[in-house]
Amino acid sequence: MPMKTTFLVQTFEIHRKRLRPGLRDVAPTESGALKRAEAMAKRMPGTAALKIVADDETGELDSIAILGEFGQVPEDFAEQVRGG
Repeated sequence: MPMKTTFLVQTFEIHRKRLRPGLRDVAPTESGALKRAEAMAKRMPGTAALKIVADDETGELDSIAILGEFGQVPEDFAEQVRGG
């Protein structure tokens, strides 16, 4: 079962005075995701860089890690990522 690692930048926007997920952007590397998230946080309320490892054939998740958070991120974001 071949595993695939994806680096993702999740943006957050304010809607009705609450933070909610915005657009997602895929980055080629871990450092690229961190740099992109940091840069994007200057233009929007907040961002997070994520590392997602999943089975390439079935799509089944193996792990998700938050690499970094920039700006405003929902308080329960880490819990949601872990599936709580």
